[in-house]
Formats: sequence, C-alpha cells, structure tokens
Amino acid sequence: MQSSIISYVILFFGVFALSTSAIFVKLADAPATITAFYRLFFATIMLLPFLLINKRNRHELYSLSKKQWGLGLLSGLFLAVHYVLWFESLNYTSVASSTVIVTLQPLFSMVGGYLLFKERFSKGAVIGCLVAIAGSIVIGWQDFQISGQALFGDILAFIAAGIITAYFFVGQHVRKKLSLIPYSVIGYASSALFLCIFSFSQQTSFVDYSTQTWLSFIGLAFIATILGQTIFNWLLKWLSTSVISMSILGETIGTCILAYFILDEVISLQQGMGIALILIGLALFLLQQRNNE
Repeated sequence: MQSSIISYVILFFGVFALSTSAIFVKLADAPATITAFYRLFFATIMLLPFLLINKRNRHELYSLSKKQWGLGLLSGLFLAVHYVLWFESLNYTSVASSTVIVTLQPLFSMVGGYLLFKERFSKGAVIGCLVAIAGSIVIGWQDFQISGQALFGDILAFIAAGIITAYFFVGQHVRKKLSLIPYSVIGYASSALFLCIFSFSQQTSFVDYSTQTWLSFIGLAFIATILGQTIFNWLLKWLSTSVISMSILGETIGTCILAYFILDEVISLQQGMGIALILIGLALFLLQQRNNE
C-alpha cells in the first residue's frame, strides 16, 4: 500500500467494526457453535459473488497448489476453533473479561513474529505493547470474577487468543501470493463447514431462533466479519501480524463504547483510564514500528 497512514486508518476502522462482535454474540440467543457457523456462512455468501464474477479471482482459485489449499483450510480450522472457544467463554465470564483476554494476542504475535518471521521490536515498541495490555487489564479488572466458572471462561478466551494469532500468521504467509477474496472465501467457507459438522454431531438446531438472533448473525457476518475480519485479511499483505494484533487491543475500547449505548453499561473512571492507556500504548507501538520500517 502506498501510504502507511491510509493503511492504519483502514486498520482502525476494521478494529471498530470488530468491536461489535461481543455485542452481537450477547444479543444472539444461540449456542456458540451455531453463532460462529452462521457468522462465517453468511460472510461466505456475501463474498461469493465477488469470487464468481471476477475472472482473476476465479483463475487464482483454480490454480491453487495443494500447499495453498492446505494452508487455506488450516486457517479455516483455526478460525472455527477460535470463534467456538471465544463465544463459549462469554457463557461463563463477562463481556469485558472475555474481550480483554481474547485481545491479548500481541503476547503471542510478538513471540511468533520473532521466531517465524525474524521480526525485531525496539524497546519503545515493547513498552507500548505492555502499556496497551495494561490498559486492557485495567478496563476488565473490575469484571474479573474469582470463581471456577469465570476462570474456565477466562481460560477459554486465552486459548482463543493464541488460536486467532496462529490464524493471522498463516494469513500473513498465504496473502503474499493469494488475493483477498479467494483467501477469505476459502478460510470462511472451510471454517463454516467445520462448524456445521461439529454442530450437527452435537444435534444442535440450525433454525429454531428468534428474529433478533438472526439479525445478530447477519450483523456478525457483515459488520464484524466483512468490515472487520476481512479488512485484517486484506491488510496482512502490507502489515505484519504483530501490528494487526496490537491494534486489535483497540477492540476493547470499541466494545466499551458500544456496550454503553446498546447494553446500557456505564463507562467507569477506571475504564476511562484503561482506554487512555490503550491509546497511549498503541500510539507508542505503531510509531516505533513505523520508524523501524
């Protein structure tokens, strides 16, 4: 991308779109696997015309190597597991706690980026990362619950953070040679297939849901996935997994703001302090990384 400033603006737009995820999941009265399935199934349906109409996209799909197919299917599996674990965690712990923990992806991405892609981080970037993570913890601290059930939900969210980081690392590799639409359709469609098989094996209903739940499925597909997740897939060609994972810490801010307007949750002074820390940490990290480019 010619302008890194434009790429960062688009990145933060994607982060805000992704911030709707926890809200829609809370509004959807459905099992975690079904919510995840319809999110990715509807997203695949929305992207499919762009795959079929565009000659270049069709040609890329037909000419994929076995390795590319394998990596595409692997990314779909990672995405399916991530969503199931994260959505399930929301049944055991609070929205704030789950969102804070699942956005701790930089802890995984910085280590993975160093080991897999030989990325180097300045002291300023590492400090920025830690400040932003501290801000996330400050936001969710008052909602952390000392109970076995809440702890189980927090553990599920933590594992989900590691899984989605693996998804982005696969994407960072594959997107160097594969266009956005073919990559996204393969990942979303295979993920939906995995979730469909799992849900069917659990004898879960696919149709018996309220209008609000169906609208939440569509909102997850279009806003959180097409305008959020797919933007990240697009940016992986220009930005590293570490930068994208760091920026996703901003999802906590968006979720707090949306919860205030939609779920009538109050933004406390503590959460305001956490938001400020996240913004400071993100600014420091992104400025340091940009200076190192």
